[in-house]
Amino acid sequence: MNFAELLRANQAMVFSLAYHFLRDRGAAEEVAQDVFLRLYRRMDDLKDARHAIFWLRKVTSRRSIDYARKRGSRFTIALEDTAEPAALDQLGDPLLNRRLRQLIATLPEKPRMVMVLRYQEDLTPEEISGVLEMPVRTVKSHLQRSLAMLREKIERSMGDIR
Repeated sequence: MNFAELLRANQAMVFSLAYHFLRDRGAAEEVAQDVFLRLYRRMDDLKDARHAIFWLRKVTSRRSIDYARKRGSRFTIALEDTAEPAALDQLGDPLLNRRLRQLIATLPEKPRMVMVLRYQEDLTPEEISGVLEMPVRTVKSHLQRSLAMLREKIERSMGDIR
């Protein structure tokens, strides 16, 4: 296991995690660069590829939360970073998907990272617990409260339309 192999195998995961949390391409690239610089410096401490993936998720999560705190709670997306609308490319309602991403971005940092790790990275609550160093019950509580809050916000916004 060398640095170049780890970089190639995990750069998409690290960027994706940072991007889905921060919703800003430039910020996600900056976080990813910082994470891989830290990885390079810590290569001797990592036991195997599995340990490296765990470490990368953990450090990416922490760095993303730190970056969001430094930047403040305002989330903006530059026009050039938004995707062009695609016809028949997505299943479901694209406006609802965009609204859901906006609502997730309003969650506090730790519950938002729990949601990203669960639904974007498809980690189990036990895996999230290890990555974020919090009890499994806390992870499950964040998930339940966040989902309830998101449901309520969606219902309220849909009630305004009717």
